[in-house]
Amino acid sequence: MLVKPSVPSHYQGLKLRGEPLGWHRILDLNPVGIFFMNILRALLFPAALLATTNFFTGCNKSGSSGSDTIKIGEFASLTGKDATFGISSHEGTLMAIEEINAAGGVLGKQLELLTEDTQCKAGESATVVNKLISRDNVIAILGEVASSRSLEAAPICQQNKVPMISPSSTNPDVTKTGDYIFRVCFIDPFQGTVMANFATKTLKMKRVAVFTDVKSDYSKGLAKFFKERFIANGGEIVTELDYNGGDKDFKAQLTAIKAANPEGVFVPGYYTECALISVQAKELGLNVPLLGGDGWESSKLFEIGGDAVNGNYLSTHYSPAVATDVSKQFVANFAKRWQGQTPDALAACGYDSALVLADAIRRAGSTDGQKLRDAIAATKDFQAVTGKITINENRDATKSAVILQVKDGKYEYLETVEP
Repeated sequence: MLVKPSVPSHYQGLKLRGEPLGWHRILDLNPVGIFFMNILRALLFPAALLATTNFFTGCNKSGSSGSDTIKIGEFASLTGKDATFGISSHEGTLMAIEEINAAGGVLGKQLELLTEDTQCKAGESATVVNKLISRDNVIAILGEVASSRSLEAAPICQQNKVPMISPSSTNPDVTKTGDYIFRVCFIDPFQGTVMANFATKTLKMKRVAVFTDVKSDYSKGLAKFFKERFIANGGEIVTELDYNGGDKDFKAQLTAIKAANPEGVFVPGYYTECALISVQAKELGLNVPLLGGDGWESSKLFEIGGDAVNGNYLSTHYSPAVATDVSKQFVANFAKRWQGQTPDALAACGYDSALVLADAIRRAGSTDGQKLRDAIAATKDFQAVTGKITINENRDATKSAVILQVKDGKYEYLETVEP
């Protein structure tokens, strides 16, 4: 990564997951910096303000004749209730950028990754993506994991004709925003179908309940597609209940679910709530398997849920147990870069999103927005960690899914399901 102007000593330890905060981040976070910038905005002429901003941020339009780097923006949930998603994705993305730069960069230039934290807050994705585009002049955006946050940012990227690649937002509406919006993961119609087929054909379930987070576009979409396929397979949805992301007490809904006597419960949510739901289900004697999607996958699931999460099932994008040559090298490199950690699916998707973007820049021979958009759209049979990536006419990747079982504090690989 490129070095920004030196940071005052009292900020030296402040980092975004291994990335020292640049001057513009310090001004964002420090009240004195905010006060100073407000004075600048109020008193200085626009030309002087522009010069001052450039001094602090080093902003030159990437791809222009005077730029030494190609600036790429990333927005991710590095803090907040679902932070492990953003941290995993960022670690994969950053590692890919570092490897590309170590190999000589792209078009004779180094890639500079500018990362902004969405804090898992509604509205923050739009704010930080606007900043990355208008202030930092990035040529493309990588992110987000959560579909709701990708849906916030996508219209901004589309309006500014800045390509955006989501590593793992699965709601189909994300790429429907416009022709500059892409993803490198499967979408929920496929993931919902995979889990419904697994429930009926492998687990032989005929009666299930569905428990949905009504604040999450991801959860609502995945529930819809699961229900459609489960019913088409001859199954019965015995009850449908909902909760709000951030809730802590689910006992009233789980009591009603238990009364409906299901053979399983589909819970398409995020690990923070799903772990608590698992605990409270066991406390109430609801001893049937819970099923979920890629939003379950986090080491925090075990920390929060303990033994209560054992025996549950989920679908996701990748498992290190699927040991292709590319995957084995990725797992080894990830352990070296991140202190012995084993990468999860979101780290792999983050890594792949950066590789797909770099490959498109090479093929485009340019960082021009239109040319880069066209090159991303033309991606075909690109060999990535999570499998071969071909971007289809809807700007989605046609990808396989894996099914895991939660067992003894680990995710045990069961099977791969092709599209």
